[in-house]
Amino acid sequence: MLQSQTREETMDVLHQGIEELHKKNHEKSLELLTQVKKIAKTNDWYHELFLSYNNIGLNYYMMLDYGEALNQFLIAHKISIEHLEPKDEIIVLNSIAILYYKEKEYKSAESYFTKSYDIAVKHNSKKNIHLFAANVASIAAATEDIEKAEKYLEIAFEHLQEPEINYYIAQTIQAKIFSLKKQNKKAIELCLQELPKLTNPEHQPAKIGFLMLLAENYLEEKQYKKAIYYAELVGKDQYASMIEKLRSYQLLSDIYANSNELEKALQYKDSMFLAKDSIQQIKNGQVYENSRIKFELQNKEHELAVSQEKFQRERKIFIGALIASLILLLSIIIAIFNYLARLKQRKIIDLNNQKIMELELEKERNQKILLAKELEEQNTKSLLEKEKLKNELETKNRKLTAKALSLSARNELIEDVLKQLSHSSEVAKNTHLKKQFNDLKKHMKNETEWDEFFTHFEEVNQGFLKNLKDKHPDLNANDLRFVSYLYMNLTTKEIASLLNITIDACRKRKERISKKLNLDENAELFDYITSF
Repeated sequence: MLQSQTREETMDVLHQGIEELHKKNHEKSLELLTQVKKIAKTNDWYHELFLSYNNIGLNYYMMLDYGEALNQFLIAHKISIEHLEPKDEIIVLNSIAILYYKEKEYKSAESYFTKSYDIAVKHNSKKNIHLFAANVASIAAATEDIEKAEKYLEIAFEHLQEPEINYYIAQTIQAKIFSLKKQNKKAIELCLQELPKLTNPEHQPAKIGFLMLLAENYLEEKQYKKAIYYAELVGKDQYASMIEKLRSYQLLSDIYANSNELEKALQYKDSMFLAKDSIQQIKNGQVYENSRIKFELQNKEHELAVSQEKFQRERKIFIGALIASLILLLSIIIAIFNYLARLKQRKIIDLNNQKIMELELEKERNQKILLAKELEEQNTKSLLEKEKLKNELETKNRKLTAKALSLSARNELIEDVLKQLSHSSEVAKNTHLKKQFNDLKKHMKNETEWDEFFTHFEEVNQGFLKNLKDKHPDLNANDLRFVSYLYMNLTTKEIASLLNITIDACRKRKERISKKLNLDENAELFDYITSF
């Protein structure tokens, strides 16, 4: 039975679940941690229960299900403030702060990282001081607050005890600071110095960080080939998350755009949209937002409880002093004090109600922003599809134009031959040559190839001729042929050759068709037909 396990055995299962988490075997990890959660809940082992919820949240966080992750962190935080010590609280506060950081809610992330750092300093936890100072420095670097980033990074290095993972994370922050200060060569030098040392799987976050920084700094230096090389390494890394790959696609798109390779830039833009769609499907955005608001309310309630506890202590001291010095006035003082306390409590309740309303309004605003972003992405996708179809149509029309011009050239050649033969006396005398002359004339009147040509034209420009006939039913077959050539942007000379008429006759036909279409004298026929 699960409940029969000892506390030591339960901790062993917990450690196994954490190991599976580090290996990214989330299914096995969640199975083990859920087992620990059930045992701990049955036996009221709050420390194990807290760790199980926190690590279940980390599993969901790594799986990009931020909504469920925040739910688990919320429960862990409640357990920590009700049953555990502040050193346990900072663990889950750090997890929540990292989640906010990934969502680019830097203000909230900085608040919880700073709170964790202050608790670590208060309890002189050197290991945690380094970690949380580095986190605060990372947030400052993300918001381009260079002075603050350098301050907390210096604190992190002072308290560094484990020169492995934490050291490399701190070095990525240092390289980022160099980038912000436009010291690109220093940033590149630092990344190239540390990158070869990252050979273990636990170094993956730092490795990705160094690769992205190298790509960004080489882009700033306009060394596009190197920038592409390091950005592509991120996209090809089997351990890179979907969000990290999305960042690399964005960067590659920018690099190719800067190097005027627009086709590749568009390809990576398409990859970005696909990655965003995948991330959006994985994320549980609405649950995340609701859980975030719930956590904020719970945190405010905790702060209020601490404030009330402090208030009660001060009240007892105050009453004790009054009893000792003013026994006769005790009843009057207590009545006044109770009145003030109720008034203060009422104000606190009003303030909380106001904050709840503000949070609800914030929730509605965020929902509108999400909807606007989705609509923008859909519009962008639609525009790209339209552009693609337009390019395909133009390509096919160019091929048709080339075929039409080929036919035109052939007709001109035949006309030249006929003109030469018509002035030759030998043709009239020679029966065989006269027959060949008549055959050439018949070939000029052969419509089979033109029928095939217009079949292809209708396939490429679907609906054009039908719309034209529906709107102007009095147009005959020759008119439609003329308009089709004009729609393909052929010159008057080329159209005259294709129709086997003179250029002057071609101009007159154009004027006659314009009248049939009821166009103004100053209106261009080409502009009218291309507006369909």
